[in-house]
Parts: sequence; C-alpha cells; structure tokens
Amino acid sequence: MTDRRQSLTQLLSLQLTPTGVRVTPTSSFRRARVAGAVAIVAALAGATIPAATASAAPNPREAAISQARANVAHNATVFGFGAGQDLVLKDVILDADGTSHVRFDRTYQGLPVVGGDLVVHQDAKGRLKDTTRAAAHDAAVKSTVPKVPAQSGAADALSAAPGVRDAVSTPELIVWAADGTPRLAWRTTVEGTGEHGQPAGKVVVTDATTGEQIESYDAEHQATGTGNSEYTGTIGIDTTPVSGGYTLTDPVRGHVTKDAHNLSSSSVKAGSGTAFTSTTNVWGDGKKFSTDRSTAAVDAHANTAWTYDYYKNTFGRNGIKNDGKGATVFVHVGTNWDNAQWSDSCFCMMTGDGNGTTDPEQVDLDTMGHEMTHGVTSATANLRYSGESGGLNESTSDIFGTMVEWYANNQVDTPDYLFSDQSTPPWLRRFDKPSLDGGSADCWSSSVGRLDVHNSSGVGNHWFYLASEGSGSKTINGVTYNSATCNNSTVTGIGNQKVAKIWYRALTVYMTSTTNYKGARAASLNAAKDLYGATSTEYKAVAAAWSGVNVN
Repeated sequence: MTDRRQSLTQLLSLQLTPTGVRVTPTSSFRRARVAGAVAIVAALAGATIPAATASAAPNPREAAISQARANVAHNATVFGFGAGQDLVLKDVILDADGTSHVRFDRTYQGLPVVGGDLVVHQDAKGRLKDTTRAAAHDAAVKSTVPKVPAQSGAADALSAAPGVRDAVSTPELIVWAADGTPRLAWRTTVEGTGEHGQPAGKVVVTDATTGEQIESYDAEHQATGTGNSEYTGTIGIDTTPVSGGYTLTDPVRGHVTKDAHNLSSSSVKAGSGTAFTSTTNVWGDGKKFSTDRSTAAVDAHANTAWTYDYYKNTFGRNGIKNDGKGATVFVHVGTNWDNAQWSDSCFCMMTGDGNGTTDPEQVDLDTMGHEMTHGVTSATANLRYSGESGGLNESTSDIFGTMVEWYANNQVDTPDYLFSDQSTPPWLRRFDKPSLDGGSADCWSSSVGRLDVHNSSGVGNHWFYLASEGSGSKTINGVTYNSATCNNSTVTGIGNQKVAKIWYRALTVYMTSTTNYKGARAASLNAAKDLYGATSTEYKAVAAAWSGVNVN
C-alpha cells in the first residue's frame, strides 16, 4: 500500500481553497489511469455531493446516525465535505427530548484526517441544528505534494522516546491538518516498557516530506502511571507529564493530589501542600503504614477518579459541583489523624494517616467516595449537618461511597455493605444491622434526631440495604449478612443500582436542607414514581423498606 501511495503522490498537484479541494492530475497521471489518490487535506470544504435519502433505521440511534450522514451530504459546504472523503462514526448522544449529537471522524482516500472530526447536532425530527468542526475545515492553503519518502518516521519516533525499552514502532500514514497546515505525515506509535517494567510509549508525528517532528505525546491521551496502592493492588493512574517527570494531576477529571506535610485540617487551604511528582511515573510501594508518602497518594488519586467516574457515568454528573471542575485531594493531613473529611471552603478532601497502630491511611475506596459525596450533597440538597437531616447527610455519603466501591468492582477491595472495612478493620459501619457498631440506630424513633449524625445515619443505611438486598440472611461476595426489619415484615430487594438511582434523584430533585426521615421517604417515593411508575415493583420496594425501618 505504501508503494502505491508513493507513486500516486508523485503525480498530484493539490490546491486547497476555502471552497473546495481540487486535484489536478498531470499527464503522466492520466496515462497511468489510476483510480484514487493520496492527498494532503485541510480545507476539506469540497464540492457538494448529491444528498442521499436516509433509509428507515431500526432504532433511534441508527436513525440519528443515518440522518446525520444525510445532513452532512445535504450541507457539504458547511461541513467541508468533499469528494474522496468518508465519515467514520465515533459516538452518538441521544438527549431525552429527542435531540441527537452524532460525532464522526473523517478520512480522505482512506487516510485518517487529524483535525477533521465533526459533530452533527440534530433536533428530534432529524433536522440540522448546529455543527461543531475541528480545525481542518477553516484551513485555506495551496500545496504541492512531493514524493513521499521511503522513511516512515520510525527512526525519528524511536529517538523521541528515550527510556522505552524493547521498543516496537508502528508507523501510520495520515493527513495532518490539526494546525491549519495540511500535509502528509507519519504518526508512529512506540510501545515498550519503562525502567520499572511498566507500560511505556510515545506517539510521534513527523512531516512525511521533511522528517520534521510535528508533535510528540504519551501513547495514551494522558500519561498512565503505575500505582502500587495500599488497598487496591497495582493499578493504573492518570497523571500529567511535566518537565523532568510526572505529577499527580488528572488531566481528564481535573483533580490534583497533594502532600499536606502533616498540616492540621484546620490549616489546610486550597494553596497548601505540594503536588506529588515522579521522574518514572511509578508511584508507591503497596504497603500498609508505608514510609513511601506517595503510597497513600496512589489510593487517593485513583479513588477520586473512581468517584468522579461513578457520578459521571451513572448519573451524568460532571464533577462534584456538576461544573466540570476537579477537586484538590490532600493526604498526610495532621499527625496520627484517623479520619477524613470534605471541605467546601477549599473545595478539597483531606485524609489522615490513621492512628499509627491498627488503622492505616484513610484513603480506601468507600471512604474516599463517602467524603466526596459530602461535596455533592452540599451542592444539591445541602442537608443540614444536625438532627435527622445530618443523619441523612451521613447516610447519603455512606450509600454512595459504597456504590463507588460496587462500581469499581476491584478484585482486591471487593464490593460489600461494610463501610470503611479496609482502613478501619473489620468495618466502621455496616448496612444490614447498623447497631452492630454499638451506637447506630437500626430503626427510626422520635429520639433518632438526638443521636450523633454518624449514628442516626443507621436508619438510612438500613433502609438502603433492605431496598437493595431485602431482609433475611444471605451471603454476598463472601460476606454473610442478616437483616431483620423493625416491623417484622419481609422485604424483597430490587438491587442497589436501582435504589441508588432513586436516592440520587431524591437528593438532587426533592430533598431540601431540612429534610427529615419522613421527608426522605416522600422524596424517594416521588423519585421512584418518576423513574419507574407509582404502581411499579420498585416503588413498592422503596415503600416497604421504609416501613421496615419504622419510617411511615
């Protein structure tokens, strides 16, 4: 294929204008009668092609895709879509009101066009509403394509990836148009292993004519470090390359993990501490009570990402405040501080090093999810941190901290209904019978609101377990539970994913700062009715579980 492209590009003269891409064959090209060409593309605003009538699609997603292709064809000039181009489906988003957003990558003569991607925005009837296009559409240059050199750029790519052992390079010919200067280029992926045996690699883009390096970046969209965590084994963590190494800044979710250097929690502010850095992108030693300060940072960084992803992928929530902004996470707060907390004032989470004897660092998965959920609650219902509202606040964090653990489904920290069992063994609180911790309430009574919020939360936790798993004895993921109801009824669970979905809607739509347990029952029933219907099994299970903890 490369030889064919080399012979063809010798015969092409390509003019790119704001209105189109025109290929003028030379006489030798005409004599060759070769059907097809490899060309540099940037304007990609080619001649309008006849619109094809979209055929009936079997489902809304397929219908949106089909209509999007038709809309591009009908509006070829708008999309810069010309002869020789093709669309490769990338993603489809369907909104509740029928609006669709269909994302395509673009190719030219079979070559990927970097900077040619586009999104087609359509209303419920499939009519074009708007367009989003990458840089290539707006380019307007004139270029002559010389012979593509035999060198593929592999040697340049290997030299640009120092420290990668046993490197294997894979070159790919592309059309580079991301910077407004369209040209043929080699995109070469170099893969191998790093100093500590971790996966390592680079992607290097070089001009196919001059050999000049256009750009170089890590093989993933962000650097992926190797974390030797305390609680979840060896895991990949998203980091950011910096001069001389890497930092624990997540470029996708926006959070940064810092060492608080044992400042007290009252002294920690947004600008406190220092970000963790590494020259190797290998972090931690995987030991409990570790002397390697980055070990706790691995768990904190990874578990913050899991929490972000849980809310994003389950509820469409874009960060703690639903504004796309990442939080700051501090580890090594205080001295032998056996706790963790969320602070709205610094939009940060703080974790301690445990008590130094039995409890290690407070950075396990459900604890991290718990604390970050306080931020979600603050940004939504803002449940007052006292009385029954305070118990509901704590219960909400226990519930979603546990659900983050179920979402992650880590083989080392298997999902369960035992809250903080990793950092506070055998557990700090449990859901099936909260009173087993010696202070929490299994059932509602008029005195519940006078308990500490960490104990009055037991009523909400017990409700969540009953609604999810039902009453009676059972073993789940190797843990035996036995949950009795307060009214001697039998409750059949509907699964924790459905219950969490109901609770999230109740929290974000119906609860207010002063909601008590009776109000929580009403809010969750409204949410169940919205999601599943007033006569549904789910609605009845939610009601039965509340009655099972004496909330009527």
